[in-house]
Amino acid sequence: MSLFMNALAFICKVLTLPLFVGERVGLLSFYKRVYPRLLSSFTIAYNDLMNDKKRELFRNLERFQPSKGSLRILEVGCGSGANFEHYPTGSKITCTDPNPHFKTYLEESMAKNEHLVYDSFIVASGENLQGVEDSSVDAVVCTLVLCSVKDTNKVLQEAKRVLRPGGAFFFLEHVVSDPSTWAYFFQHVLQPFWYYLQDGCEAIRATWKDIDTAGFSDVKLRHIQAPLFFMIKPHIIGYAVK
Repeated sequence: MSLFMNALAFICKVLTLPLFVGERVGLLSFYKRVYPRLLSSFTIAYNDLMNDKKRELFRNLERFQPSKGSLRILEVGCGSGANFEHYPTGSKITCTDPNPHFKTYLEESMAKNEHLVYDSFIVASGENLQGVEDSSVDAVVCTLVLCSVKDTNKVLQEAKRVLRPGGAFFFLEHVVSDPSTWAYFFQHVLQPFWYYLQDGCEAIRATWKDIDTAGFSDVKLRHIQAPLFFMIKPHIIGYAVK
């Protein structure tokens, strides 16, 4: 099956060659403006289906509340602010995203979630959070982001840098399927198309391996099957303590 899968994946790469060239010369830059609207619509449906899992995950945020002051949360790849409703009241939020065109949708979410205190929106990639000081937050949140970053390990090291000692990195990410499944086969075959359709997303990453080897003192991680399209059905959920 591996040879057949690789052959089909190669054909898909050839078919997406015009998109590859267009991306390299900047012809696809308009998609950066369109994508936030598309993702905002997807987020509504995703939250409905994953509400229980998000509530379960973010209930643990209170464990990292400092004895004095507000819970300081940094959300990496905040998008349209899909997680805000799950954060504890009074939390102080700093948002980062490499796409500045999310700001309009982010402000709409802020207006709907007045139980939070919003610090700033920083246009930055997860690999370079230079606008955030060392050991300055209690929790870093990253959901459906590690699938599309350029360097997962750099993002994780940046998360560790900005976390205070004892703080935690919270994650909810779709990952590659088990190699014995047809989902794994089609994830690899369709990945070239998926990359351009989803603004650089890779459905074939084994992200749990990067988290396990990132040097956190404790990792609470579970594999789950989300009620979603097979390309993004397998997920990991949990948190890792600095």
